[in-house]
Amino acid sequence: MRLGWSVWLAVASLASAAVLAQAPDKARKTILAVGAHAGDMEVAAGAVLAKHAKAGDRVVFLHLTLGEGGNPTLSPADYGAQKRREAEAAAKVIGAEVVFGPYKDGELPDTEETRRFVADVIRQLKPTHLIAHWKKSLHKDHSVASAVAVDAVLLASLAGVTSRYPPHRGLWRVLFTENWEDREEFSPYVYVEVTDALDAWEKCVTQYQFIRGGVSSFPYLEYYKALARVRGAEGGFTFAECFDVQPWGKKQAVRALP
Repeated sequence: MRLGWSVWLAVASLASAAVLAQAPDKARKTILAVGAHAGDMEVAAGAVLAKHAKAGDRVVFLHLTLGEGGNPTLSPADYGAQKRREAEAAAKVIGAEVVFGPYKDGELPDTEETRRFVADVIRQLKPTHLIAHWKKSLHKDHSVASAVAVDAVLLASLAGVTSRYPPHRGLWRVLFTENWEDREEFSPYVYVEVTDALDAWEKCVTQYQFIRGGVSSFPYLEYYKALARVRGAEGGFTFAECFDVQPWGKKQAVRALP
């Protein structure tokens, strides 16, 4: 199964040689961002998602857990309820939708059941693009979420996999976000300009208390804003967000030097 999936994803990656901001056609895109915790995808890819939502594309966040264990002064139940409200508010700011998984912070299970849950979400939403965590991370939940998302794409595509929903094979591309906890072997490959979306991104992510401050000492807002400036400079823009792809997706086949 693993070998077949590698070949299938390689073909899918090559078939969509254009970057996220320059898709193969003008059809409305559906972008599914699968994060381990509420706030993960917003902070790492929120400017790109805001940009596409404004352009009329459908954007959906799937938060596998709420990240409810991260507040040193609140119980998981209370902080989970707070983060659910924050996630809904953040999605509303950019005109996105939000889906919540049933799993616990720090205990995201690396199981077939989790993969089938995500596969069913994929079958229901029929995304053209899927954004996930990079595979190597300091955080166990991030690594598991990445593996789960990649395998779920395969499960969602197979007619032989039993589900209430029909198979979906219309995915153009799988992309992986740049997260400060997921830096090992991450290599920026796709640069997407977000200069005009940075204000919307900041309004989106600051719906979360952990971004505004008072939960963690890590300077999330400053870090990701500075990172967007650095990636913008590298890409020839003012601000940009970056994504990596699987190694077999890093291929161009041309008849002459581009």
